[in-house]
Amino acid sequence: MAAVRSIDIHAHFFPRTYLELIAAEGGPFGMTCDLDRPGGPVINSDGRRGNVLEARFIDIDARLASMDEQGVDVHALSLTSPMVYWAGDGLSVKLSRAFNDACAAAHEAHPDRLVGLAMLPMHRPALALEELERAARLPGIRGVYMATKIGDMELSDPSLLPVFRRIEALHLPVFLHPNSVLEPARLAKYYLRNFIGNPTESAIAASHLIFGEVLDNCPKLVVCLPHGGGSFPYLIGRIQHGWGVRPECKHLLNGPINYLRRFWYDTVTHSAPALAYLIEQVGADRVVLGSDFCFDMGYERPVEVVTGHGGIGEADQARILGGNAAALLGL
Repeated sequence: MAAVRSIDIHAHFFPRTYLELIAAEGGPFGMTCDLDRPGGPVINSDGRRGNVLEARFIDIDARLASMDEQGVDVHALSLTSPMVYWAGDGLSVKLSRAFNDACAAAHEAHPDRLVGLAMLPMHRPALALEELERAARLPGIRGVYMATKIGDMELSDPSLLPVFRRIEALHLPVFLHPNSVLEPARLAKYYLRNFIGNPTESAIAASHLIFGEVLDNCPKLVVCLPHGGGSFPYLIGRIQHGWGVRPECKHLLNGPINYLRRFWYDTVTHSAPALAYLIEQVGADRVVLGSDFCFDMGYERPVEVVTGHGGIGEADQARILGGNAAALLGL
């Protein structure tokens, strides 16, 4: 197969400015950041120690070297937990701006390698709209990143609809990622919060976008689910059946299965048969390369997950490696 430009849409980024804001102003909200720990900074939430953030999360040169080694041409930079919803109004705006400005600066320094997915203070929709307008004008901002749940609000909360409508009008795709999980106490042991909680969050978020009629109200809104869609593609038959028999779902005119291709999905499945099933269900034109860079639960060789998959033909490989993401991100 001829060389194909590869675009990783699931690549996390923690700008130093974002971390410094948490260290300086996060304390009153239960969030701190140890900037000088051996191995890298650590964000602590309510006294709970988070992951060590190695250099590739923060340092652009280290990231680019890793991308070259992995054979990845482009990263779509995204924040992840703890995002900004825990902060007060003023700090959440400052954190969002710090992240978005850092993405723009990275893009300006490396326009062919890095683009950004904007962070918004979605827990305050009016402030989110203001930052959306500002961020959308920044160089290199090609989408919006948000959690599968915004604080205590599901994505179907009516207060969020104006933000989704404006994102749609700006022709920006939405990329989702878990920030908190259902029943965290039950998932505290054995890292089940990530193994099971994160994939479950995608199914919950997708279902709220469908049954809450967000996708109907925003017919051109593009939404990408992480981790291969989590459990959502594998539960769609059950959800479809429930729509047909349960009175709680009768307001939805079209069956949920008809929304399966309204979503896009990354390749982070950790299973060749699961990836094959996903492609069979939604089509290769709805699957994009992802790595979960650079967490231990991600892929260190994301391109090879696609090129080494015996069931994906060359044309579909090209779509998944870069063609689909290029269309989504306007590259």
